[in-house]
Amino acid sequence: MPDWTVVVPVKGTASAKSRLAASADLALAIALDSVAAVVAALPTSGRPSEPRVIVVTSASIAAHFGALGAHVVPDEGNGLNAAVAQGIAAAGRGPVGVLLGDVPALRAAELEAALELAAQYPLAFVPDADNDGTVLLTALRPADHRPAFGAHSRARHLAAGYVELELPQESGLRRDVDTASQLADLASRVGPRTRASRSPS
Repeated sequence: MPDWTVVVPVKGTASAKSRLAASADLALAIALDSVAAVVAALPTSGRPSEPRVIVVTSASIAAHFGALGAHVVPDEGNGLNAAVAQGIAAAGRGPVGVLLGDVPALRAAELEAALELAAQYPLAFVPDADNDGTVLLTALRPADHRPAFGAHSRARHLAAGYVELELPQESGLRRDVDTASQLADLASRVGPRTRASRSPS
């Protein structure tokens, strides 16, 4: 499998996860569990001189991701797709994936399996469990990326030439968390930081 770099944009403002009505601590915990799974999936061997996990976020929470072993790029504050472009620009010349930082039930093995599938296509993506958005976007050549995250991004990425990867709907990779009901559905599957930070229901 190619030596992937994975970019994770994390919104580091008080409005992060606004639809979830989450506290700042819970929003951060969700992102940290997501990034921890990515770090576990991408050991530093292979390309030790280049970052394997890049988090684009605000300076106020950057140290949390640095402590996990991620390389942090300061978010310039121009929106999600601009943050994604910053991360791609900071990656090396090898294959680059982009993962949204709201998949707290993600396991390293699930990401590894998705990247192994993605290595077969110049451009690929994994939709969310609702088949409307996108959780993972990959390109074997970083310059080929055309990120279009946001509402209904699955259709835009299909139109841009990304191949949709077939993964089980119950995969933690596909279970992004935008609402309280989505978080409740995952229950004990979420990572330890999210479990510890969840408000009592």
